[in-house]
Amino acid sequence: MHTKIRWGIIGTGNIAHQFAKGLRSVPDAQLVAVGSRTQAAADAFGAQFHVPHRHPTYEGLAADPDVDAVYISTPHTFHKDNTLLCLRAGKAVLCEKPFAINAHEAADMIDEARARGLFLMEAMWTRFFPLMTRLRELLAEGAIGEPRLLTADFGFRMAFDPVHRIFNPALGGGALLDVGIYPISLASMIFGQPVEIVSSAILGETGVDEQGAYIFRYAGGQLAQLSSASRTETPQEATLNGTDGRIRIPRQWWRPKRMTIGAGGRRESVVSVPYKGNGYNYEAMAVGDSLRAGQLEHPVMPLDETLAIMRTLDALRAQWALKYPME
Repeated sequence: MHTKIRWGIIGTGNIAHQFAKGLRSVPDAQLVAVGSRTQAAADAFGAQFHVPHRHPTYEGLAADPDVDAVYISTPHTFHKDNTLLCLRAGKAVLCEKPFAINAHEAADMIDEARARGLFLMEAMWTRFFPLMTRLRELLAEGAIGEPRLLTADFGFRMAFDPVHRIFNPALGGGALLDVGIYPISLASMIFGQPVEIVSSAILGETGVDEQGAYIFRYAGGQLAQLSSASRTETPQEATLNGTDGRIRIPRQWWRPKRMTIGAGGRRESVVSVPYKGNGYNYEAMAVGDSLRAGQLEHPVMPLDETLAIMRTLDALRAQWALKYPME
């Protein structure tokens, strides 16, 4: 593996732009290729980010011999096919969340990576922020005693547009897969996989969830109260209560830079953990570290946990009778 990780990006939408900007803050990474469905789109993206290899097809990007790792930034419904394409071309893959449409697709992707001995990771960027690293350290130290109750939400108000991916069932639309995965992944990071799920959702005009609330119970008696929405603005906060205190991450907790902690009846104190770049740089750095170390998975976002999270998403949709056309 080269000392400098050579990246390719599949897709040229907003999230691809954010990842490309993030790579600028990674000294041992270089964006060398982009793949799009048209030459014009690849050229425009390439010109903006000074990308030397500009492919008019995803197949061209996957076959590029100068690419070490590929970031998949396409809509949910294309994640499986795009990931398999790159894995079969011998590339390491960082696949944007949600990892796939359902657990069956996710299992196929994971099986392919393991069979080929290639690195694969879900791009849950929130986990790699410096503050989240500090949060995991505080919990390991018992800073608030035993964590018992998590409350977290991610909701926003978007104008209804039936063809937009957020509302389009053919593109895996709905708030759950788009932003609900954030509090669900946070709960998974802290408590593991739930043993009981109770939920309710409001399905909109196009049949996808526009608002959902869910309670998870865990084997040790812990609870998580979570919610997501695409037509309702919410606080976007996370609070973790323990037997001896609590930790609160304020608005936009999913892109965190500070939290408050109060323990043992003491007054809450502010813990500030700023980040560099736009935040996407940290997951790219994690991939680079794993590749140079010869790891096929990253311990902060392991594949078995990604699969477990997909099963949780499936269970929620089953409760809501929400099935996508391609399933």
